[in-house]
Amino acid sequence: MTEIQQDSDLISVTIDGQEVKVKSGEVLIDACEEAGVDIPRFCYHKRMSQVGMCRMCIVEVDTGRGPSLQPSCMMDVSEGMVIDTQSEEIKKIQDGVLEFLLINHPLDCPVCDKGGECPLQDQTMAYGPGETRFVEEKRHFEKPIPINDNVYLDRERCILCDRCTRFADEVVGDPLIQFIDRGNSTQVNTFPEDPFASYFSGNIVQLCPVGALTAKPYRFKARPWDLEEIESTYPNPLGDRIVVQSSRDQVLRLQGLDSEAVNWGWLSDKDRFSFEAFQSEYRLDNPLVRGGGLNKADKSGTGLVAASWAGAMSIITESLNGADPDRVAVIGGARLTNESQYAWTKLAKGIIGTDHVSADLGDDLQPHVLLGLPRATISEACQPNNTIVLLTPDLKEEYGTLFIRLRDAAKNLGVKIIELSPMRTALSADAAVSLHPLPGEIGNVVQAITTGDIPREVGGISGEDLSLAHSHLKDTNVFVIVSRSSMGQSEEPIIEALTSLQEVDNCRFLPLVRRANTMGALDMGMAPGLLPGRNTLSSGSSVFSDIWPNLPTESGANTKQILQKAADGNIDTLFLLGADPLTDFPDKALAKAALERTNTIISVDLFVTPSVYESDVVLPAASFLEADGSHTNVEGRITSIRQKITPPGTARPDWMIAAEISHRLGHDLGIDTPEDIWEELSSRSAVHGGLDYRKLDHQPDGHLITATGRIPFIPAEERIETRPVDSYAMRLILGRRMFDQGTVTQMSPSLTQLAEKSDLRINQYDFERLGITEGAQVEVTSGGANISISVKVDNRVPRSTALIYSNLEGADPRELLIEGAHSIDIRIDPTVKASA
Repeated sequence: MTEIQQDSDLISVTIDGQEVKVKSGEVLIDACEEAGVDIPRFCYHKRMSQVGMCRMCIVEVDTGRGPSLQPSCMMDVSEGMVIDTQSEEIKKIQDGVLEFLLINHPLDCPVCDKGGECPLQDQTMAYGPGETRFVEEKRHFEKPIPINDNVYLDRERCILCDRCTRFADEVVGDPLIQFIDRGNSTQVNTFPEDPFASYFSGNIVQLCPVGALTAKPYRFKARPWDLEEIESTYPNPLGDRIVVQSSRDQVLRLQGLDSEAVNWGWLSDKDRFSFEAFQSEYRLDNPLVRGGGLNKADKSGTGLVAASWAGAMSIITESLNGADPDRVAVIGGARLTNESQYAWTKLAKGIIGTDHVSADLGDDLQPHVLLGLPRATISEACQPNNTIVLLTPDLKEEYGTLFIRLRDAAKNLGVKIIELSPMRTALSADAAVSLHPLPGEIGNVVQAITTGDIPREVGGISGEDLSLAHSHLKDTNVFVIVSRSSMGQSEEPIIEALTSLQEVDNCRFLPLVRRANTMGALDMGMAPGLLPGRNTLSSGSSVFSDIWPNLPTESGANTKQILQKAADGNIDTLFLLGADPLTDFPDKALAKAALERTNTIISVDLFVTPSVYESDVVLPAASFLEADGSHTNVEGRITSIRQKITPPGTARPDWMIAAEISHRLGHDLGIDTPEDIWEELSSRSAVHGGLDYRKLDHQPDGHLITATGRIPFIPAEERIETRPVDSYAMRLILGRRMFDQGTVTQMSPSLTQLAEKSDLRINQYDFERLGITEGAQVEVTSGGANISISVKVDNRVPRSTALIYSNLEGADPRELLIEGAHSIDIRIDPTVKASA
């Protein structure tokens, strides 16, 4: 007897004469696959509902009442079931199904992108007829037709498996592609004049079992046998698992890898198609220095020119030799792998001796929030009948695959979602309770919900809605997913809310970050007062002092404080590790003043950004496609990143750059490979002690470190008083879109056209109250600053609030932010009416 699983729920079934143990209630097609019996299929996918459309998976099943033919994707196993997958009748059915599918399927194989990896090809060879009996004309459609900017549809090749339509409707809630017509005219198509405007459209290409759906970036680029592939991790906050496929040292495609713990094989289009950016002509491939060498007195008029690594390093060495550690700082590092983060922390804190190191850019939660709360994983939060409290922006815009996981949990697992966001989101329709407090009031709203002390109204939320939310916190496991939901709201109200939620029994938290490997950066000590392994300076000095000779004794500055010190003339040398403060830091004026007054700015980056333009030395770094390493996601899950292609020009991995600078300063970091870093780290970090770097490649779900290593959470001490919004002012929501003016999006030809222009969005009620015309230019004023921007109706935005998405072409809403304000009130004045 073969035991497939060791579980108390196992039952015995017989498959092709072999008795096996399978899990009770498992879908028959999956049970057979686990037993090593392959059943052909086209429509079935384990991450979507079963529809039994293709009939290719027919098997003979006997449950004690005699054998019958059943689609194996539509039946669960039961005790004593006898399954036959190889009978002559089954073979005849498979032959007939394939002959039927091939009646109208064109012989496009020589020119079809799916050729060589096509299930229809493979199954026809294995189970189908050797030749066709069909002599009539096949049906014809215009082909291919673009259903959006990156996906093409060939209706002649479609076998009506319903995979793309189910994904769009069930998985991501974008039912924009459907079956139309009937009988022999049935086809898949989008609605007239309405493209498949989904952030996840690339997934239907990967799902399609034939070549009916193809991706523009990959069309006619290669055959499957031309490709080499490795499993890796996409460097986003969730750490989505991917397969990187390349040919002739060029990446041609990223595919989603089914990770049970994280992304289930799904990817957003931003992640799927962004590989183009890392191979663009705009990549930095050689060092740059400011023309004429280091002109500390006056940078104006001295542009960046190509230089050798030796020349660039000599300028860096000159700026650091004999430098006061208190006048050296490092901003950024979230782009880096864990190994590179450790190397740079060791250089900054162990060799140079500065603790002015911060991977944050002023728009994330503080380290004590990210590391100080009882942690949860995505899978733990999504268990049946849990309650999830969302203190987040629209997850579909910022954390695509997490949105998919939570949507599935709400729809299929009975998970109750209490949404507390500034505006309606893509999850609002699936939430048990969807509340939208005024920005700045979230702390007061959450206090009422957790204590049950319900006022008539608070933060724009009625007492009835607050009571409903309170009722969902009883007798259940509560998980809180939290992030900065709007840059128009300070972090203090969020900390107030988290302080209240900690009083809920058995409440656990999943804090989110905005940048790729911020969690790894914190674990590697890239924050003031921290050392690798979530040690503080005081607790970790004895652990690292023998190999880090110049450890600082006092906690340093965070990014805001570093920029203020620089603006005051107190920073001489500033490293920017993949950081662009001029674009990303909320206080643009402070960032500009800081860079103007810093003597030497050293950027280590992939592209020339606005902040790189202000640098004195620019060093080209290798991307995640070009260097080995690892990544830590928001759960604390470490997964491998693997090199697939060579870096452009003389670009180097970030850890190697840190090691070279250290060598020039007369210190050996003791690092020759990423594995060396892990050996040093794991021997000194209790958090990372159980991790075997060499085994990461064989752990698709990675190594989880959330259970240990917390730093103290600092609760809110005082409540923020509720401020009324008067009839003239409105509260600002500053949001983010998936596609914006970010460097990777703009450097990817397939993504750059997807970014919209900036506008102001308000509710229809406020639109009419203020007497504004759709599309009009209005002046938005806050605290003395003002911007001119077009206005649009958006009823997802609650009354008395206004939404502006940041980092889009047009007006910069950062101008409206006020230092120290918990929320931002704005005035809207019509200026120029829109033309007819």
